[in-house]
Amino acid sequence: MPAIKKTMRHASGIKAHRQSLKHQSHNRFVKKTVRQAIRAAADGAAAKNPESGKLLSQAASTIDRAALRGIIHWKTAARRKSRLAKRTIVLLATVPAPAKA
Repeated sequence: MPAIKKTMRHASGIKAHRQSLKHQSHNRFVKKTVRQAIRAAADGAAAKNPESGKLLSQAASTIDRAALRGIIHWKTAARRKSRLAKRTIVLLATVPAPAKA
């Protein structure tokens, strides 16, 4: 007669592992979405796109949502938004070079 396998020895550990894999997958998706939003805003500013302000706003919103859900730290979110805004302002600035006299 074969031995009976004990299935309930560490069921909570199995469930915890299964949940961690789901969370990992979702977190990767959200982080990728954040990176794509940042890249879209930066590319829009570099191309002097008139909708770059809207892209910046969408990127900031995406970053804030990721921070709110705890996927990225709130200080990381603030730093990324600040750097993106700074980069956008620099790229959109159309200050003509001073003329030499």
